[in-house]
Amino acid sequence: MNNNRLLKGSVLALCFLIVGIHSAHAADNWNGTVLGFEAPGEGMLGDMMGIRQIIEDHGFHYQLGYLSESSYNAGGGYNHDKHLAYIDQFSLTFTQDLEMYTGIPDAAIEGNIVNRNHNDNLTSERTQDPRVGFNDVAQESWGGQSITRLGWLTFGRSFDDRKLHWRIGMMNKNQDFDQIIPCDFQMLSQCGGKSANSMTWYNWNKHYWGTTFQYKLTPELTLKTGIMEQNPDASDRKYAWSGSLKGARGILLPMEAELKTKVNGLPGIYNFGLLYTNSPQTDLSEGKTQSIGATDPQGYQKHSSTWLMYTGFNQQVTQRGDDPNRGMSVSYSLGLGDQRSNAIHYTQAATMRYRGLFDARPDDWLGFGMTYIKMSNHYRQNQENLNTIYQVDDYGNPLYTPLSGHSVNADLYYQVKVRSWLILQPDLQYWYRPGGVKETQDAWVTGLKAIVTF
Repeated sequence: MNNNRLLKGSVLALCFLIVGIHSAHAADNWNGTVLGFEAPGEGMLGDMMGIRQIIEDHGFHYQLGYLSESSYNAGGGYNHDKHLAYIDQFSLTFTQDLEMYTGIPDAAIEGNIVNRNHNDNLTSERTQDPRVGFNDVAQESWGGQSITRLGWLTFGRSFDDRKLHWRIGMMNKNQDFDQIIPCDFQMLSQCGGKSANSMTWYNWNKHYWGTTFQYKLTPELTLKTGIMEQNPDASDRKYAWSGSLKGARGILLPMEAELKTKVNGLPGIYNFGLLYTNSPQTDLSEGKTQSIGATDPQGYQKHSSTWLMYTGFNQQVTQRGDDPNRGMSVSYSLGLGDQRSNAIHYTQAATMRYRGLFDARPDDWLGFGMTYIKMSNHYRQNQENLNTIYQVDDYGNPLYTPLSGHSVNADLYYQVKVRSWLILQPDLQYWYRPGGVKETQDAWVTGLKAIVTF
């Protein structure tokens, strides 16, 4: 069976599964703790001598946190010189409740500010061949810059007896879309869903203007859509706090169905989404070739739009005794892109999480995940074109462009809750064909994630 038929079969099977589950089960008393949606514990600063309670009584709710991620190339990879890569970030996420002052249902201002430091990426420095773009990251919070950014600042409210929720402002996809799988793994491909593989919108700390709508068709099934700017310049430093629309190339139209339900009395969450943009795209098979003068730049093959489909599920499958907060969950996520313009054709990830495996450590987590990444045929064609132009076929030649195919990555972690406000998470990663390049030696990476909640 070829890859396209396999992917179509997977999508259809998931759609039938969602329909079957929805018709047979309700989502009453839905508890997502074992799925990874654990409520934060008391912060390191406590109630700050009553100050925190005072501001919460006035409707201001916030989470202030610190995250660090370290990775070490224990073996293999492209560059065998040992290196310990380190990044960290501070983040402030807040909500100002306006309903208590205005009476407008669910009226609120929401914001996010992220300060990232140490542009130190083990993937590009050691693990993968630097002559090709990386398709995974050993430290998922690496963002390419040491910078402080506005992640989002939006106004929202509800209508129709709280069935319809509306947001508007400088927003981020993480507020509304593709949020069925948590970001607990340190390897990027197992962190959350796969919609960011579109490369037309961004995760976490980058904003773009837009408006979104969520409608609860039933208590379990929510339909989501919106209109956002598609701005490929949003990553530039000058846009970190800017509200300018300069650089926008078109609009994004996301559509998603999200289902919260129960299977055999255990909670699960499922989604199916499509992201479309009318932003003009240059075909990957020609862009770099033409940029070095091989053909007339006016001959670029252009596409008037591009798309990405994403789907997945996160389902609890066991419960430890009578404790609903302990047990095992499994998840699956798929991102399938237009390979004319997306360097990654598709990514599939399967993960397992277990909360409270040991009676003495009921709040600890064990996680294991594997990812299959298939690069675009158009992207590979461009690499072949470059080698033809430079008349090289020797991988060791600096002018040679390695050919990208597929890769398989795995990540194993154990998360220790030292205190309610301190988490330490060592992990072990295995990279098969890093970057999809068969000539690159398989790599072992060790890592440590630390999370502090204030």
